[in-house]
Amino acid sequence: MSTITKNSINGGEFLIKETAAQEIFIFEEFSEEQKMMAQACQDFIDTEIHPRIEDIDSMKNPELVPSIFHKAGELGLLGISVPEEFGGMGMSFNTSMLIADIIGGAGSFSTTYGAHTGIGTLPILYYGTEDQKSKYLPKLATGEWAACYCLTEPDAGSDANSGKTKATLTADGKHYLINGQKMWISNAGFADIFIVFAKIEDDKNLTAFIVEKGFGGITMNEEEKKMGIKGSSTRQVFFNDCKVPVENMLSERQNGFKIAVNILNIGRIKLGAGVLGGCRTVATYAVKYAGERKQFGVAINSFGAIKQKLAEMAVRTYACESLCYRAGQDIEDRMEAIASEGISDAEAKLKALEQFAIEAAIAKVHGSEVLDYVVDQGVQVYGGMGYSADAPMERAYRDARISRIYEGTNEINRMLMVGMLLKRAMKGEINLFEPAMAVSQELTSVPSFETIDTSELFAAEKEVIKKLKKVFLMVGGKAAMALADKIESEQEVMMNLADVMIEIYAAESAVLRTEKLVSLRGEEACQPQIAMAQVYLFEAVEKIQTAAKEAIASFTKGDEQKVMLMGLKRWTKADLVNTKELRRQIADYMIEKGKYPFS
Repeated sequence: MSTITKNSINGGEFLIKETAAQEIFIFEEFSEEQKMMAQACQDFIDTEIHPRIEDIDSMKNPELVPSIFHKAGELGLLGISVPEEFGGMGMSFNTSMLIADIIGGAGSFSTTYGAHTGIGTLPILYYGTEDQKSKYLPKLATGEWAACYCLTEPDAGSDANSGKTKATLTADGKHYLINGQKMWISNAGFADIFIVFAKIEDDKNLTAFIVEKGFGGITMNEEEKKMGIKGSSTRQVFFNDCKVPVENMLSERQNGFKIAVNILNIGRIKLGAGVLGGCRTVATYAVKYAGERKQFGVAINSFGAIKQKLAEMAVRTYACESLCYRAGQDIEDRMEAIASEGISDAEAKLKALEQFAIEAAIAKVHGSEVLDYVVDQGVQVYGGMGYSADAPMERAYRDARISRIYEGTNEINRMLMVGMLLKRAMKGEINLFEPAMAVSQELTSVPSFETIDTSELFAAEKEVIKKLKKVFLMVGGKAAMALADKIESEQEVMMNLADVMIEIYAAESAVLRTEKLVSLRGEEACQPQIAMAQVYLFEAVEKIQTAAKEAIASFTKGDEQKVMLMGLKRWTKADLVNTKELRRQIADYMIEKGKYPFS
């Protein structure tokens, strides 16, 4: 009997179902063992990365990053997700999220780490044969070998399946000769293993191969000169009759595109978590600098304008933490449920990740944009010094920018999450249209005025979130009807709908996390967290109102438009919140602790 219960939520169903606070996982629930692993990771960063950050970014010593990489392997940091039987630590999915989170504070090295442990290693773990796993995973888990992922080509950016790299079977049928060019390949400069995507003959879809550097026929350009993440290796890779044994095909012929999509799902949610370490680091730097920098005879942390920035950094980071670990645990729970039905662990993980691909895309978009906001405000807090290469903000500002581009641009991910939701609804996998029809009927009915018991913590906030979900159902449902099969070409509308989805998920996650935290620690101990959840929700309402209004104006007119705008006004109505006072409370708490203190 399936362990996936009726109460289990599927990917995207947060829009039509209510979730109880006790049903989600929160950052504060990590076990002592997981916290110890995170601390070991932080100690590694403090010892091996931060003291040499300038040397790493200069890349003057080509052996420096590989040597740090090997030390990470010796500590077990590269094998978090690899089963013990293959030399790894076999830890849970959310633990791997936690380590990605901490590594996010390591600057350029976070890209090196993520490319190896994620897109470099996981294709073999999830799709490899037992022989392939036994041969390669132990070396990848220990750092003996480094991995990279060769998908992107000069003329095939977001349209990955249009790649021109070819794999031709030799006359004796024992090898494939790979010819083609890949670009923006992280870790290429010191990689031993290349996960390469190519097309065989006139195949419609890509096929994946495990390619060893020792096979020959591999050349590279010099290191790319990049805006940021300068200490990570990024090169163009050329394959010239690279001779790959047929047994090194990964999975089945033409299954490469599916591999790429599923591995990118992992990369997206890991990137969402992977920005958090950077957000906390930058926020902590800003808090400390604001306490040291004096103007007009006082520390600038006494100014309301600075407090607003510090608090907002914390508010957005807190919401991102909340949604990432909520989604991570949902994925982990689904993995266990599917595996209990007798399906292999690898297939269970892939099915679970595919189920929550919408949430993975949300985590990637939200996280990368929160990081961009935090580093931008960090520069502003530092003022002129923030623009100096001698201060930490300049590097953080440059490093952050790539996050909105890799693992699929944020524009692609926005359209992807809405497209997936609509396709699942059309297939009957998620009951979206029935609630949308109910909301449509509610538009023309007399509004009911229910009394909310405001004595219960977050009762009013959860009522607001319930109404925000009606906004998505109203706008999304009408857009699907009005635009029909043309909706995917209306990219602006798709992005508007995505913004509504993202803000609902983030706001709800922050509120539920705080509610659960209060149940564990008491309301008095959670005042800063309560303030952060309230501020985020208030801001989310404003963003949703703007995005929904833009969408409504683009595909409706006349009476229909007026009715929808009335519905929007009704369902985005919320009590006015004194965000100034709440932000000051949050900032004062940060100043007292001297850091980002909420995780």
